[in-house]
Amino acid sequence: MDINEKIFHIQQMREKALLSGGQDKINRQHKKGKFTARERIEMLLDENSFEEFDMFVTHRLSSFGMEHKKPLGDGVITGYGTIEGRLVYVYSQDFTVFGGSLSETFAKKICKVMDIAMKVGAPIIGLNDSGGARIQEGVLSLGGYADIFLRNTLASGVVPQISAIMGPCAGGAVYSPAITDFIIMVKNTSYMFLTGPKVIKAVTNEEVDPETLGGAITQSSRSGVSHFAAENEQEAILLIRKILSYLPQNNMEEPPVVACSDSIDRTDDELNYIIPENPSKSYDVKEVIEKIVDDGEYLEVHRSYAQNLVVGFARLNGKSVGIVANQPKYLAGVLDINASLKASRFVRFCDSFNIPILTLVDVPGFLPGTAQEFGGIIKHGAKLLYAYAEATVPKITVILRKSYGGAYCVMSSKHLRGDINYAWPEAEIAVMGAEGAVEILYQKEAKTHKDPKAFLKEKALEYKKKFANPYEAARYGYIDDVIEPKRTRFRIIRALEMLATKKDNIPFRKHGNMPL
Repeated sequence: MDINEKIFHIQQMREKALLSGGQDKINRQHKKGKFTARERIEMLLDENSFEEFDMFVTHRLSSFGMEHKKPLGDGVITGYGTIEGRLVYVYSQDFTVFGGSLSETFAKKICKVMDIAMKVGAPIIGLNDSGGARIQEGVLSLGGYADIFLRNTLASGVVPQISAIMGPCAGGAVYSPAITDFIIMVKNTSYMFLTGPKVIKAVTNEEVDPETLGGAITQSSRSGVSHFAAENEQEAILLIRKILSYLPQNNMEEPPVVACSDSIDRTDDELNYIIPENPSKSYDVKEVIEKIVDDGEYLEVHRSYAQNLVVGFARLNGKSVGIVANQPKYLAGVLDINASLKASRFVRFCDSFNIPILTLVDVPGFLPGTAQEFGGIIKHGAKLLYAYAEATVPKITVILRKSYGGAYCVMSSKHLRGDINYAWPEAEIAVMGAEGAVEILYQKEAKTHKDPKAFLKEKALEYKKKFANPYEAARYGYIDDVIEPKRTRFRIIRALEMLATKKDNIPFRKHGNMPL
């Protein structure tokens, strides 16, 4: 065979590999409103930047008739390319080949790109569309999953990991995305669950359809497993690109800085009046965020889950920041189990990848009730405390209004190594609200008074005057300054500039024992 014949053979092999499971199966994928594995990679990466690995890999099984079915690539496309000129590694599961089921060689292909990504220091993106383990391979496929889980764990906090669920993701397959930093699901075409509707029916006699059990809406609003629910695959891919724009390539680098046309000293008079005079009335903290950040633009994470707390990425003077903010619009911004989990995971991510944390506080405390106590609010709230205390990135806190009790401590207080802690003039920093406090402090005296209600009301006013303001905390240095709300953007940016070279350490150890 001369060189021309060899080149022709390569071209034939490539054409065969590009067809994956065949044109009929590609057509079926399109009819479901889904793109193919290769089409997804083309949409995700910069044009003509993809370099593929292991196009000619096939499975090794020689039983169950599988020896006659050996499609090239074996159901997953792997390689590297660029997004906005920045290197990323990607694997895309191919549902047209054995339903995207995972084999030993399928897993080895994924492990190879993950290993290289960790050596080079670049993000890993997984596009999931798989029927699960390839049954014909038994323990080999199960071992393949475990090999991937190990690499997800080793890569955690080293390089960003993003999973997009484009179709089914069930059984053991769910644990790889679960370890990654962000999960994006597509409405109506993707689902995640450990055990499917048939198994649930057989074991518990519950009847549930796949969408209700593990669809994008369920997993992004009820369980919090998914961080984003995209309307379609194109939106999911745009979200991946958007997320990466805020992140560094790895834990040894700083996040990218973009040109900023929004003035550093821009003020917004509306901030001075955004807090209602009545402390029982709510407002939307997202409006505060929009008025502070560059061009009013931010990317909210976990938008539909634990809505009493907002987390997301934004830029201040072109630099990435992670924002954590109580949301008075929902449950008065109280901290509960779900909000604590949501915030603690986000804080730890930001700390892993050198992203400063801005915390906007308006919290009346932790949510009371047996459901919360029985659900372990103590240990879950402690996760948030732990995350803030452990974080060594620049931490700036602004108390907008209420900051009561243990929630004051937990929300990036000065006591948890907060670097700069500001307060607005309306801030109330106390053990609890005035009404509750005076009922405890003056309970006996009120009983002997001829007008207990008037007496307690008078004492509540005294308590508010003494404690329900930022100056008591400022007197002890727990608040660095009381600032005019409209100048919040300027003060935060100046603080971030000052903290740019911050170095902080934690005691040497293998790892801490976080309350899980």
